[in-house]
Parts: sequence; structure tokens; C-alpha cells
Amino acid sequence: GYIPSEIGNLINLTTLEIGHNQLSGEIPPEIEGLVSLEILFLGNNQLSGYIPSEIGNLINLTHISLHDNQLTGGIPSGVTNLTNLISLYISNNQFTEEIPSDIENLSNLEVLYLNDNQLSGEITFDFNQLQNLNNLNLWNNNLSGLFPDDICELSLDEFHITNNNFCPPYPECLTEQQIGDQDTSEC
Repeated sequence: GYIPSEIGNLINLTTLEIGHNQLSGEIPPEIEGLVSLEILFLGNNQLSGYIPSEIGNLINLTHISLHDNQLTGGIPSGVTNLTNLISLYISNNQFTEEIPSDIENLSNLEVLYLNDNQLSGEITFDFNQLQNLNNLNLWNNNLSGLFPDDICELSLDEFHITNNNFCPPYPECLTEQQIGDQDTSEC
């Protein structure tokens, strides 16, 4: 079934974990009523449509997991207002737009999983602003251009960019395994 719009009435709710079901339809914009929400886990469902921009009003969010759905569009700019965010898992969807450059505002971010989408464009954000980042997965997208050298300023435990369209030269700190296969035909 669907996530009911009345869910927005749960103003004291701090954790919403309804992943690993067969929920379908869109994430209701009334989600903005969950003003106390810290953890949002909707992964492994059949949700479609866009991430509602209203999600940017949930300033207490520390963890968002929307992976393994059928969400489209892009990362709404409101997400970059969530300065308490520690992890953002939106892998394995159908996102097609660019990664917003102001994602660098998420200075507490430790985990960023954007893999297995169709994200496009160049990396335009400053990795130096993401000093807490230790897991970054961008593989299986349509990202292009030069990969920023400032990635070498971070101590990443996990990092993958394989199966994109990044052009050489690659940052010296990256291994062949991290770079993986790239379509350089447009370089």
C-alpha cells in the first residue's frame, strides 16, 4: 500500500523505519510534519516519484535511507539544509540529475551512497568541506568530467567511482580498483 498523508501528524516521532516492505506510490509531502524525526528509513520498497522538497524542513534528521526504490528526479536542494545529516543512502534508484554543489554544506556527513542511479554532470562540490566523510560510493552513474583532486585530502574507508564517465588524469591518491572502468569516449 501507500504511505498515508496523515503520517505528518506524528510530530513527536523520532524514528520512522518502514523499509523492506512493498510500499508503493510517492513519499507524501506531509512528511514535513515529522519535525522531531531523526532517522528516516524507507529503503527496499517500491516507492516512486520525487523526494519531496519538504524533506529539507526536517532539520533534526541524521540518517536518510531511501535506497532500493524507484525514485526519480534528483536530490532536492532542501536536503543540503540538513546540517545534522550523518548518512545519506539513496543508491539503486532512478535519479538522473546532477549532484547539487551545495551538498558540501553537509559538514557532518560521514556516509554518502549515490551509486546505481543515472546521476549526470560533473562533481562541483568541495570535498574539503566534507572532512567527516569516510564512505563515498558513486559507482554505476553517468557522472563525467575530471574527478576533483581534493578527494585526496580525505581519509576514506570506502570509495568507489567505477562505471562512470570520468576523464583522466585521475587524482594520484586513487587506486585502479577505486577508479575501475570509465567510459572516456567523451573526454
